[in-house]
Amino acid sequence: MREYRLISSDSHVTMPDEAWQEYLDPEFRERAPHIETTDEGDFRLFEGRRTPIMTLDNLAGKKPEDFSLNVRKLDDQRSGAGDPAARIEDMDIDGVDAEVLYVGGPLASSDPELRLNSVRGYNRWLSDYASYAPGRLLGMAAIPIDTPERAAEEIRFAAAQPGLAGGYIPLFPPEDDYGNERWNVMWEAFRATGLPIGLHVGGRRPGTPTASIYESAPRFMTGLVMSKLTMAESVSELIHGLVMQRYPELKFIAVEGQIGWISFFLYYSDHLWEKHRFWTKSELTEPPSHYFRRQVFGTFMEDPVGLRERDHIGIDNIMWASDYPHSETTWPNSKSLTDEWFTPFGDEEKAKILWKNCAKLYGLVS
Repeated sequence: MREYRLISSDSHVTMPDEAWQEYLDPEFRERAPHIETTDEGDFRLFEGRRTPIMTLDNLAGKKPEDFSLNVRKLDDQRSGAGDPAARIEDMDIDGVDAEVLYVGGPLASSDPELRLNSVRGYNRWLSDYASYAPGRLLGMAAIPIDTPERAAEEIRFAAAQPGLAGGYIPLFPPEDDYGNERWNVMWEAFRATGLPIGLHVGGRRPGTPTASIYESAPRFMTGLVMSKLTMAESVSELIHGLVMQRYPELKFIAVEGQIGWISFFLYYSDHLWEKHRFWTKSELTEPPSHYFRRQVFGTFMEDPVGLRERDHIGIDNIMWASDYPHSETTWPNSKSLTDEWFTPFGDEEKAKILWKNCAKLYGLVS
């Protein structure tokens, strides 16, 4: 059994564009994205659009004053995002023993067939990537929710692939909500396979008016704050929609939402349920906090407010994350920072938050 001291419950990969030539089915490969290299930087060509390389996705090791959305060379980014050997080197520098890997694909195509094929292609690539270092790299498969049946199909596929340890779904379905019984086929697939379910920040309810958060500082700062708070809406619907009551075996991860909001959420959800469960004819048989503490884990990178509330949230429900290689990452100082933050904590509290809870959730330890 591998010995763990620090596990990141939320880190990221980036599938290299050239890899689509191998992992898409042959009939889709000529439509895959390509990179154009110029003197001013590298650009991505896909579906008639020419876009600069997204900078904020890979800023590990850079100072905030050097952050930018400007175009740049792919060689400027940390290669560990797409190269597992380089990633292991960066993990060793950071003192991180294992990482759970999220959101490095699929293709955001306007063609449903290409997009769905890229889901399968991405999951096959992620399986190969994570299989480079079993027990250290744990891939979270992309689960498409075009229909509950298609989601269930991909869940079963992911469960059979080496290196894949769970699946992530959008915060909200394309219509209605996950409590609708038509989604039971998806929940049944998660239950049958035992895969944990990732709910990663970044989604809005379909139909919500949106504007690019990159338009201005106010939109960007506000958008990032609200991306964390939107997690409460998704988790609340899963509780009040009876998903967790019907499927007590399912485990959900509120990913990259930080944890400070959870303490208020637990108190206020119970308070409202006690006040309004009778006239609304709520079918919950226990207070909302019961389901959260039984089935939901929250990940954080740096959250002193959340750690202050750790006892109310529940020590067993909290997991640390490095967010490598994104802009909020603690790389390359994760080990020294967490040692500093957790100095006042007891050894068991520290171990649970920094590795034990995550290791148990993903079956790395019994």
